[in-house]
Amino acid sequence: MNQDEQRDHSGYKRPMCLAFQSEILDTTIEFFTFVRQDKLDLYSPLLPSSLTSRNNVSIAANFSRAESLLMREERSGTLENIDLLVLPELAFTGYNHPSLAAIAPYLEPTADGPSTRWAIRTAKRLKCTVAVGYPEAATSLSPSGESGGNWNTAYDAKITADEGTIAYNSLVFVDAEGQVVAHHRKRFLYYTDEAWAQEGTSFYSGVLPMGNSGKRVKAAAGICMDVNPYKFEAPWTAYEFANHCRTAKAKVVVLSCAWLTRLSALELLEESVRPDMDTLSYWIERFRPLVEANGAEEEVIVVIANRTGDEGEAPRIGEVRYAGSSTVMGLKKSDKHGNAQVKIWDVMGRAQDGLLIIDTNTPAKFSVKRQAQPEMPNVAEADLEHKPVMETAFAAS
Repeated sequence: MNQDEQRDHSGYKRPMCLAFQSEILDTTIEFFTFVRQDKLDLYSPLLPSSLTSRNNVSIAANFSRAESLLMREERSGTLENIDLLVLPELAFTGYNHPSLAAIAPYLEPTADGPSTRWAIRTAKRLKCTVAVGYPEAATSLSPSGESGGNWNTAYDAKITADEGTIAYNSLVFVDAEGQVVAHHRKRFLYYTDEAWAQEGTSFYSGVLPMGNSGKRVKAAAGICMDVNPYKFEAPWTAYEFANHCRTAKAKVVVLSCAWLTRLSALELLEESVRPDMDTLSYWIERFRPLVEANGAEEEVIVVIANRTGDEGEAPRIGEVRYAGSSTVMGLKKSDKHGNAQVKIWDVMGRAQDGLLIIDTNTPAKFSVKRQAQPEMPNVAEADLEHKPVMETAFAAS
């Protein structure tokens, strides 16, 4: 990439956003979309958090379900001139795989499997950039390299869980012409994907094409655990991913998730349209460097797309339930007095079905205010991990 290509040619304007959640195979889906070609657009379907069975029939049904949801919106004109569509972590295969052998039938060659092919078709049809999370069987050092003879075993039975299989939890970006333009391998693994995936070498940042207008935007991307301290062993205040976003001067941050909740199944169902406030507050805190005095000069749009529903049980975790609560936020550095405000245009419920459209040119529905706090000397790091370190007030704007 030459120097000119690395510049941001976006003529950036505020995005319009759309969010959608719906039933799919005993689970739910969430969608986020930024719409309009003259604005930055992002569309994030959250695909199945549980499958009735893990086989190629269920995966095929997930592809079909995604198509039907997209087509319904296309018929209504909602998806005209969108720029970027983003799917969640391991979008079509589900997240809870206990071993390499268990996920092997669903591994896909680097940027060349069913998920990427779906992204290519969809990107061409909608004339937008598409990002999709998928389980990768590494077949080359470059996402644009040849597949090396590996194929998705749910279809071809050629990838196996032998000692030579190198797998990653990955996110691939395809532009409006159907070309792979970026690729991210999850840098910080959670307990579940530690069982089968290897760590990526870095977080993603770059200048991404948006739609088919020639617009280019500085962006950063991560996958779920990437926003946490490394292995939960690094200092809470290291803020590795948030500092990466700040250093990269990203105008848009995409975080695709399969984020868990501590809420019980009953709590999820009883108040399905209410967001999981603990999760929302946690996400805001993990982006703290963007709102500090040396944070983002310009407002950064952060889109967090998360699963809903449940997906059985997992070692070290127990029952696997997802927090939903997908959101679009705006963050920028605090004022000279140390006060900052996080905009939240809207947030989905913890187990909600429905459609959410957000135009970030309009006032946000909610705000989280952070006020300057006095220094707290001699506070143990362990204490910080269990106490809120950003005083917040969540209120309607």
